[in-house]
Amino acid sequence: MSAEALPYTLLILLSEVTIGSIWVLWAADMRGYLAPTFLKFGAALSMVMAALTFVLAAKIAAPDEVDGYPLDSAFMPATRVLLAVLLAASIPYAIATLAEWRIAGLAGGLLCSLIGLASIAVMAQVFALPVWGYAGVLISLVAGALAVGAVSMGMVLGHWYLITPRLPEQPLREMTAFLLLALALQLLILIPNTALPHDSVASSVHVSIGESPFFWMRIAGGIAFPMVLTYMAYDSSGARAMQSATGLLYLAMALVLSGEILAKALMFVTGVPG
Repeated sequence: MSAEALPYTLLILLSEVTIGSIWVLWAADMRGYLAPTFLKFGAALSMVMAALTFVLAAKIAAPDEVDGYPLDSAFMPATRVLLAVLLAASIPYAIATLAEWRIAGLAGGLLCSLIGLASIAVMAQVFALPVWGYAGVLISLVAGALAVGAVSMGMVLGHWYLITPRLPEQPLREMTAFLLLALALQLLILIPNTALPHDSVASSVHVSIGESPFFWMRIAGGIAFPMVLTYMAYDSSGARAMQSATGLLYLAMALVLSGEILAKALMFVTGVPG
């Protein structure tokens, strides 16, 4: 991946972390098992991440191509607007959560989740030109957001058990189970994304997806091994070995985030979304 593509890779990653964290936090809050302090921290963190994501999107230019990878720059202004709206909506969501206004907090989380989905839907169009279809990029971004959101929130949630060991294990077990499903979805969507035809990318780095060692690193280190670690964390949380579960989620988070960076870098080089 060239230096030109780095800002766009970072934008995608920040968007996935921000929006995925909101999705996972809201879904977990709907279950009603979360510690109030964790919920407050998660909502405040999502607001900060939304601000960072919007600032980066506002500063990135929208050329017609990045190191040979064509962009549909006409959708970049709409992406910026939606990320700005997401930031604006995350502020009352965080306030309602901090004030423990449950109904308002749930409504705010749902609104942020829907705006986040719209943001990803429009952003996918920016990067969809060379790949086999818009759906390939959209599903890839949604699955990536679910995975990084679940692993990030799960890792943070694990620390709450270290501080308050008597918390019920159900929230962490559900979050790790959800992460396992999200990683399985990522592995599944690689099949059509690599098999279906796509345009060649006139990048400074010429390599097919199957010949790249980074592709296999993405599968093994970014999906398969994190799945093993996640299952171990799920099993550990069931035995209330929360320190072990949190440590495993630390490792899983580092690998999942690295895998997402590899996936987006490969997309800019090969035109195959991962």
